[in-house]
Amino acid sequence: MKKSTVLVIDADNDNNKTIAEFLESHAYQVTTFEDAPAALEYTRAQGLPKIVLLGMNLPSMSGFSAANRLKLMADVPIIFLMPRADRQYLVEGLKKYAEDFVTKPIEPHELETRIQIVLGRLPLLDYGDEPAIRIDALLRVDFAHNRALVAGRTVRLTPTESVLLNVLIRHAPRVVQNNALLARVWPAEEVYEDTLRVHMHRLRRKLEADPHHPRYIRTERGVGYRFTIRPSEWLPDDG
Repeated sequence: MKKSTVLVIDADNDNNKTIAEFLESHAYQVTTFEDAPAALEYTRAQGLPKIVLLGMNLPSMSGFSAANRLKLMADVPIIFLMPRADRQYLVEGLKKYAEDFVTKPIEPHELETRIQIVLGRLPLLDYGDEPAIRIDALLRVDFAHNRALVAGRTVRLTPTESVLLNVLIRHAPRVVQNNALLARVWPAEEVYEDTLRVHMHRLRRKLEADPHHPRYIRTERGVGYRFTIRPSEWLPDDG
């Protein structure tokens, strides 16, 4: 069984060590950074983690800014490491970016329980274990760089398209309802299904040989969308 990968980004190195030691003793694979730029570069090179533990007061940017940059890659789950239970921060952070939060000083058992709960709500796929995933002979997706390789041709994805595709792939081959897609991709905005259809249309045009007869993204009319190829059918990466 593969270990769940955890990325810890917090300015407090002692805190990082405590978290890493505890989680590694509970079968997690942990990588720590004291600032966001190095963590983001690592993610682009190594792939997305299963979950991010993110401090609020980083040397070069706020926790919210770091969360936003991560969310522009994919819908990676985030738990904020909060210096205190600041209600304004909590409301904004949970609404826009994070699945949960813990306040400092961190109690490792509580943190690990919250990680289990967050991951338990989400499909545990291996979409983040490599910088890119190979869906089939024609499609490979690199979420960390917002791009896909389609029949040998590199296609740029907008951040919105990347997150949409990420959510669909993570739930494949189940249908993701329209309201769920709207909530995950635009958590802090009032966006309607017409906007979702426009973005999905553009995404299909980039990925599908024939957008009118799609291979990858199917519409379930009146319900939502689904990615047709389940993870067990993905091809191994050939480099």
